[in-house]
Amino acid sequence: MLRLISRRLLYLIPIIIGVTFISFGIMRMTPGDPAQILAGEDASLEDIESIRKQFGLDKPFLLQYAIYLGNLVQGDMGVSIRTQRTVLSEIMARYPATLELAGLAVLVATVLGLVTGIIAAKNQNSFFDYGSMVVSLFGISMPSFWLGLMLMLIFAVILGWFPAVGRGGFSHLVLPAISLGANSAAIIARMTRSSMLEVIRQDYIRTARAKGLAERVVLYKHAVRNALIPVVTVVGIQFGYMLSGAILTETVFAWPGVGRMIVQAIYTRDYPLVQGAILFVAINFTLVNLFVDLLYGYINPRLRVE
Repeated sequence: MLRLISRRLLYLIPIIIGVTFISFGIMRMTPGDPAQILAGEDASLEDIESIRKQFGLDKPFLLQYAIYLGNLVQGDMGVSIRTQRTVLSEIMARYPATLELAGLAVLVATVLGLVTGIIAAKNQNSFFDYGSMVVSLFGISMPSFWLGLMLMLIFAVILGWFPAVGRGGFSHLVLPAISLGANSAAIIARMTRSSMLEVIRQDYIRTARAKGLAERVVLYKHAVRNALIPVVTVVGIQFGYMLSGAILTETVFAWPGVGRMIVQAIYTRDYPLVQGAILFVAINFTLVNLFVDLLYGYINPRLRVE
């Protein structure tokens, strides 16, 4: 177990180098000068050049990257050009909001997806099976921003049941969590159904039924647990995606999370903040995948031994 964790943590090194280099290069290729944006439209050339020197933007690309990587090794992710606060403090100020939204969204998606997928597999070729799979197909195909706007129009504007935008109490979480979790719920439902159908055709399931075990025991004690391995992988990937900021959902609902922060940083060409946020997202994905690998051993003891 410790060897697995150590190996996965070592994988972070090439991931960090690759992610930082790509994000560093892409931000430098995007049109717009952060020094010009920061100085304002009426700023003189001297003022703009002074700002470039202040933030090291006048140096060659590779030298800028080497300086950034050296600071990163020391735990320094840089300072936001726009707010003059450290990148880490900016991210951590927004991360609880993203974690709150992603946590509820993945809970909604997992419960809906598992229940729908299990019932659909149990009643294969029934009206519920076909109906749920058609609905899940719509859920996968539906853009999250469009669903968010429709939920906002119906439940916030017309019915007035929930707030439209912002972060506050639980009521502010409902619409963005449904909007964010709908696509994931559809994916989890289809994966659960497919995995369950594969498992319930296995010989040990026939043997359990031949012994006279109740269908409920066969289904939930034997079939579901063995069908969870691919489902857990999908849930982990979806959770990692949600923790990356869910840019569209956070933008539509004006949710003050990491995703909305990235959009605002891109608009203002805040290089250090964008690079730090992307690196933070990549590390999140890696840690979520590590947790999923450890969870495999709990679900299936044979994997733990291997």
